Amino acid sequence: MRDTYCNAKLISPDMVRLVIFSSIPWEKLDPMIQKDGVNEPKPTIARTSTLGSLVMTDLRLHEPLELGHSYNVVTAQYGAIPIDVTEATNFPNFDTDFYYKGNDLGFTYDRHHTDFAIWAPLASKVILVYRQKEEDPWSMKEMVRCDHGVYKTRVEGDCHLTHYHFLVTNNEVTVKATDPYAKASNENGQESVVVDFSKLKTHTRRDHLPVMNSYCDAIIYEGHVRDLTIDPHTDIRHKGRFLGLVEKGRKTEAGNPAGFDYIKSLGITHIQLLPIYDYKTVDESNPSSGYNWGYDPAQYFVPEGSYASVLNDPLSRIRDCKAMVSSFHEAGIRVVMDVVYNHVYEYQNHVLEKVVPNYYFRHRGNGKMASTSGCGNDLASERPMVRKMIVDCCRHWIEEYFVDGFRFDLMGIIDVKTLNEIKTMAKALNPSFILYGEGWNMGGEVNEPLGNMGNYKLFPDYAHFNDFYRETLKAYAVEDFGAKNNFKFVSTGSCLDFICQPKFDNANQTINYVECHDNATFYDYLSQRRSDLSEADKLNIVEAANAAILLSFGIPFFHAGQEIGASKWGDENTYNKGDGYNKFSYRLLDERYGMVERFRKVIDFRRKAQYLRVYDPRIINQAIDVSEVDEAVHLSFVDKNLIAPEEEIHFFLNPSFKSKTYWAPSPLNKVLVTGNNDMDNQDPHAVMIPPRSVVVAKGIKENK
Repeated sequence: MRDTYCNAKLISPDMVRLVIFSSIPWEKLDPMIQKDGVNEPKPTIARTSTLGSLVMTDLRLHEPLELGHSYNVVTAQYGAIPIDVTEATNFPNFDTDFYYKGNDLGFTYDRHHTDFAIWAPLASKVILVYRQKEEDPWSMKEMVRCDHGVYKTRVEGDCHLTHYHFLVTNNEVTVKATDPYAKASNENGQESVVVDFSKLKTHTRRDHLPVMNSYCDAIIYEGHVRDLTIDPHTDIRHKGRFLGLVEKGRKTEAGNPAGFDYIKSLGITHIQLLPIYDYKTVDESNPSSGYNWGYDPAQYFVPEGSYASVLNDPLSRIRDCKAMVSSFHEAGIRVVMDVVYNHVYEYQNHVLEKVVPNYYFRHRGNGKMASTSGCGNDLASERPMVRKMIVDCCRHWIEEYFVDGFRFDLMGIIDVKTLNEIKTMAKALNPSFILYGEGWNMGGEVNEPLGNMGNYKLFPDYAHFNDFYRETLKAYAVEDFGAKNNFKFVSTGSCLDFICQPKFDNANQTINYVECHDNATFYDYLSQRRSDLSEADKLNIVEAANAAILLSFGIPFFHAGQEIGASKWGDENTYNKGDGYNKFSYRLLDERYGMVERFRKVIDFRRKAQYLRVYDPRIINQAIDVSEVDEAVHLSFVDKNLIAPEEEIHFFLNPSFKSKTYWAPSPLNKVLVTGNNDMDNQDPHAVMIPPRSVVVAKGIKENK
């Protein structure tokens, strides 16, 4: 009808609002409600308002509208107008009425048949569309609506590698949607794929992993699958792929270990990988055509296809991802998965919005979509079926891929209840599981506690990226000596009532770092802040900062390349800038291999020093004495029971450009000095602390 707009919307369980905007003069309406094409009892007109060409009429229904059917308002003047039921997701009882406890969402495979289930409570119809082979015609099967808004059906026969999707009808509009619970897919997630996971069994190799007594046992190394393997200056074959990251025996052009062997040689305990689930912005059929870190989730349960060794094989990404994790386990290294449950890049075309519009994404108080992160639309983790999806997804990655930890992107946007449910599930499956994230207080649009650092007491099994540690060490490292006292606080775990108010209950909750993927590299920070520094000075400061992190109480964290003073050419946010900015430079590794060797020595020292992994603030407080040598900070262990069998041990950090001397009452021997510094110690009572360095000294045992 020309110059006319009609809309009908369910605004309460028994009220439909009809809005007509038309240049045609208004006539009195006699509307009917049709359910699946059959007239319902006539509604009551509760209110009618007119304003020029705009008419709004509220229709009181005979009884609350039952979701799962096709509804129209029918008038003689305007015909059938579909009723939009999306506002039902905000009705008071929606989450209780439609919460589904079952564990069968997605597909449940059996050799003789496969069951399909999808949660679509607003939908009036869902059709399964499937085919066994690409050359086969598509088959269609209407699904049956069951309790709590779940649609189910069964397909007989062996459906392994069957491609499928759904046709979901919401508000009389039918859209194609892949499976929100898909565990496999073809390239670029065009179709979901049924997989017999029994054909993809991989040994977990968890028997190679040492027991973790606390999070402080961890030494975390952050990297990106593509970045760590793509550099042309190595003989890694599967460049940019899962398998490339675990190829053994690979070398740089100078003959140094590359890839897997290099990571293993460092002595780290955990490798944290930037997103390895399926993300949106890299073309999986041509991975070299684009680059992204992966913080734009597309399929939460599916590994990223551009990392597969065979791009058009749905099994390759699964098999390769499992092999990667298993290989790291065999080397004694746990794998932490970077997960993004706070936002998607755009909600409009996301499968979650297609299947249940107006449910999965958070809204602001004024009704507009929330984008707290500034990176896309917030996932409404506080809603029961969103929480269930997140927990189910985490469980899948633990049970099927054997990952050993989650790093939560922008954790401060996720509600605490969801985080605690993940913890309960994960710790039951693996007591050594590690959980941590970005606890920035970014606000939120919900009246529930969120996962920010200010709420650390509400989810004590999580660690937080400690930005106070980061900023303190960065400032102190460039000779801002006003940060010296703050460094004393953060180096003792940020949990003592000493100089500052405790930021955490214990040192298990602090991730100590100066660099991660989305900051300027520490080397670039030094270049920007101190243009007067020579190259040698900057690299000495890098080494000293890395050692300070390893010798602090808490969880040490390093970004790949930090150990060799890598640069991203001054750019802080290189999420889509390509290999030139992001790749791990094995050429630079060859040039600065001495830095790597010294980095390994400090890691080895920490791993052998049980006392550095203490997390209880009561023990730290009684065992440590903190003082200073001019501009340098001095930590000494004073509790002989804690540090036995060592007689005495001292750490010094000197960020200044002048040497310092500590006169010890009893003889000491330097065992670690960062940078290319002389280890000579002629007078055992005089500990020389070179400029921009860290020194570790131990007491000399007397011969008896």
